[in-house]
Amino acid sequence: MGKVIVKLRLTNLGDLLLKQRQIVEGEPRVTEAEVLVDTGATGLALKPSVIKALGLRKQETRRVSTVTGRAFINRYEPVRVDLMDRYGNFDVTEIPETVPNLLGQIPLEEMDFVVDPKRRRLIPNPERGGDWILELFHATPAVRRKRKRRP
Repeated sequence: MGKVIVKLRLTNLGDLLLKQRQIVEGEPRVTEAEVLVDTGATGLALKPSVIKALGLRKQETRRVSTVTGRAFINRYEPVRVDLMDRYGNFDVTEIPETVPNLLGQIPLEEMDFVVDPKRRRLIPNPERGGDWILELFHATPAVRRKRKRRP
């Protein structure tokens, strides 16, 4: 499979929530970034320049295990990701400026996208007939269907 690169619209989620709740009058910080779609990655990983443009605050430094051994990474507050009329809110992991921004499997599943390897593009999940459907793996009381009782 070749590279799949998409352009995301990224919004500082904290700014957006403050604006929606009419706590501040300014506009949320927004930027666009090209990202490499990486189904082997888990979340959303952004370069320091993108993190700075969004004004994100560091939440923690976390120890991680990588293919090259153990390391420490910085994690930042969440952003809203908009892509092809779908969106989701995701925490940000910082990656070096020298590597591409990454969009991993968790955001892909949340926004119901799959990779079309033949055409090297990201597409809405074809199993859903074009609908954006969130897949739940357990039935909650709100969605559980009543079973008919047999006499």
